[in-house]
Amino acid sequence: MFRFQNIEFLWGLFLIPLFVLLFFLWVKWKNNSLKKFGEKNLLLKLMPEVSAQKPVLKFIFFCMAFVFLIFGLANPQIGTKLEEVKREGVDIIIALDVSNSMLAEDLSPNRLERAKRAIEQLVDKLHNDRIGIIVFGGQAYTQLPVTTDYAAAKLFLSTISTDLIPTQGTAIGAAISLAMESFDFKNNSGKAIVIITDGEDHEGDVMEEIKKANEKKVLIHTIGMGSSQGSPIPIYKQGRQAGFKKDREGGTVVTKLNEEMLSQIASAGNGIYVRASNADGGLNIILDKINTMQKAEFGTKIYTDYEDRFQYCIAISLFFLILDFIISEKKSKWLAAINLFEVKK
Repeated sequence: MFRFQNIEFLWGLFLIPLFVLLFFLWVKWKNNSLKKFGEKNLLLKLMPEVSAQKPVLKFIFFCMAFVFLIFGLANPQIGTKLEEVKREGVDIIIALDVSNSMLAEDLSPNRLERAKRAIEQLVDKLHNDRIGIIVFGGQAYTQLPVTTDYAAAKLFLSTISTDLIPTQGTAIGAAISLAMESFDFKNNSGKAIVIITDGEDHEGDVMEEIKKANEKKVLIHTIGMGSSQGSPIPIYKQGRQAGFKKDREGGTVVTKLNEEMLSQIASAGNGIYVRASNADGGLNIILDKINTMQKAEFGTKIYTDYEDRFQYCIAISLFFLILDFIISEKKSKWLAAINLFEVKK
């Protein structure tokens, strides 16, 4: 298991593009200043020992030293001791709609991104509970199996987009069915499915899947993303908005939140329905409900001992700093003596 103990230091890597920009501006200023003294070919003859390549090489060494210094400050660690830790919690599976209608912008910045932020906030509030993520559109897929690895949950969450599901639709029934298959019913922990969707154009026999969940005492909560007034569905090409989705008659398609259907699903699943807003993603209310569920003890293997590896990064950083220090900006004498293009008289 590899991790950074002080991951916040990695933000320092964003200074590298700034260094590159400043170096480029310095080179440009230097060249413009030299032009004031005469033509470039003449100046090169007057300054035969000046190297145009070595400043670039020294800058590369400086950047490498900075990168490994940042890694050293972040303190990379390797797990050396794996132990099974007993925890007590519940199992939660988030079923997230990734159909194109979730790109509607009646929630800021859009329905999908607002849902992802709410899920991330939920993960931050979990302690001993296990969480899994399912994405669905016209079909349902497991994005993250049920786990206590909250860092992995955030990582997988960040990769979710509408491009994950090629088939459009809102297969809520398939999402519930896949969630039921993902639970481990050997333990007695409380189990809940949280469906996050706008509920539009839902497919499949949802009520039949809810009955199966009721038999296993799995609660089903729903969160509605969007507004009853609706919003057009933007279309993106190469990362830029290229208009809105049109119907066959050429009119703009407006996607609306289907609150009635989501309320029926939550009621049939012995859960609660919450409508999301820009201020509240709805998961806080559902989390309060989940915390009242029966918790069960389960074992999970985690690394309890880590060894620091910062010293290797610091050593590499010092190596590049020394190279940067000892390399002169002048041409090497033995290289300067070589002129492959010299014209002999």
